[in-house]
Amino acid sequence: MKNQTKESYDELERRRRARDRRQKQKRQQKRKRIFYIVVRVIILSIALASIVWGINLLFFKNYVDLKRIPMPDWVEEDFIETNPYSRPGTEMKRADGIVIHYVANPGTTAKQNLNYFDSLKDQTGDKKISASSHFMIGLEGEILQGIPIYEVAYATSKEKNVDTVSIECCHPDETGKFNEATYDSLVKLTAWLCRNLGLTEKDVIRHYDATGKDCPRYFVAHEDAWKKFLSDVKAARKQPVEGER
Repeated sequence: MKNQTKESYDELERRRRARDRRQKQKRQQKRKRIFYIVVRVIILSIALASIVWGINLLFFKNYVDLKRIPMPDWVEEDFIETNPYSRPGTEMKRADGIVIHYVANPGTTAKQNLNYFDSLKDQTGDKKISASSHFMIGLEGEILQGIPIYEVAYATSKEKNVDTVSIECCHPDETGKFNEATYDSLVKLTAWLCRNLGLTEKDVIRHYDATGKDCPRYFVAHEDAWKKFLSDVKAARKQPVEGER
């Protein structure tokens, strides 16, 4: 009888130990599952953060608050009226590039061309024109600002207008070549914009590069002159000028 009792006790003890081992194994497996889940969550979080960072770097690398950029005192504010055809008032959230244009109207002044953009508000009839530019550089090197840089200008194309700043330049003759005063102001303004918008000369294009239009004519016909201009902008970009705030 005692032997049976001892055997029963031994069997119960064996079962208890086996149960304890199973429970211990379950606890270990549970801890492993939790550990692996935590590791996966961490890895996924890092991967997601990397993706978000990459997207931000790709699409918002040049982001600056355009409304907080004060213009230098050598730029004259001469805004045209808000209207559907030349100044729609559409907010431009970021500027990823600068587009260079020529007015294609030899001998005219910066003010005359800016007045033309302003006059588009009075159009009637079925065939209406949409055109404008953020800046207009005259034959004496004067720089007029027709539209704030935080608003869209109708200068280049639907795709480019939403994230580029445009500069129109006056010229004395049909060749479209800028005189020295206009050219110097163009280099100065473009370099200033690059510094303040987080851009470089690599982000500066011709209207021609975006749409194939013969604009600015002289820089389209003379690739060497265009490359020289970009080189001059690069040099000026590294040298802040008087009048900047």
